[in-house]
Amino acid sequence: MEEPIKILYEVGLGRDFTAEELSGEERDKTAAPVKHQNWRILRTKNKWQSPEECAHHPFPGTFPVVVTDGKDWGGWRTPGAEYDRDPKAIELQARIMANALHLLRIVEHLADSVKKNTEDTPTELVKLAREARAIIRFVHDIPAITPETDVS
Repeated sequence: MEEPIKILYEVGLGRDFTAEELSGEERDKTAAPVKHQNWRILRTKNKWQSPEECAHHPFPGTFPVVVTDGKDWGGWRTPGAEYDRDPKAIELQARIMANALHLLRIVEHLADSVKKNTEDTPTELVKLAREARAIIRFVHDIPAITPETDVS
């Protein structure tokens, strides 16, 4: 093939894209590794309903908060009305989020193990390791804040 290769994308804009428009995002090299954190579930008192009003909830009178900070504040929570709509689903989501870092470590271990022993690994496990590496790249690929993406 002749160099340079010209790539055209037809997206209905009626113009050619410049090289700057096709370049990847810059990555933040200073971002703290998420796998060294300890995420956990805390139960918070339900301010909108008494325990009697929400007796159908898995833990009447409370809802889960996934804490992602060492000082037991900061993290993920759900609005009370959403929790009341489907408390079992929200409880499941909270458990998945709280264990995501443990699952990430397992995925990383799987990918490393298969990489070291590729010739002795069953095909199905090699496919899983490929998916694991894609997940690991997605998790660790943190875009840098640029003036265009800064929403603060």
